[in-house]
Amino acid sequence: MARRPVAAVTAVTLMLEAVGIALLNWILGLVVDRQQMSMGGLDTDAMSVGTWAAGGLFGLYLLVCGVVVLRTAVRDRAPGRLARILLITCAVVHGLVGAFAVGLVGWPAFGYLMVVLGLIVLTLLGYEAERPAEPSAEAAGGGHDAPSPA
Repeated sequence: MARRPVAAVTAVTLMLEAVGIALLNWILGLVVDRQQMSMGGLDTDAMSVGTWAAGGLFGLYLLVCGVVVLRTAVRDRAPGRLARILLITCAVVHGLVGAFAVGLVGWPAFGYLMVVLGLIVLTLLGYEAERPAEPSAEAAGGGHDAPSPA
């Protein structure tokens, strides 16, 4: 199955996206700071620092998601419960940001975000959590059909 290469591509994509988001927010913070822009009377310094902090946190979030997927690809084992929850939230975030990106940025950004969403979902489905095996009737009853004492 091609689950390991899909996970590796997903990890690299998320890590590159993390760097891109952090860089984009850093540049936006510089633009706000240098042009002394303000919205609704907010302090320019607060806006630029807020942009840098938000970009750094979102970039860190995407980087952690990428590391989780990379670890999954290297180990070729399903991620744990918390890691799966993290990846599910990452998929949901990509879906929501993609919906907003259509109107704000355009269809190419939407397409990119949907490709990343698809990669995350493929990775999650490729590494489905293993369910514990149910005991067979023979193992549970000791191999004979004796009625249980009531």
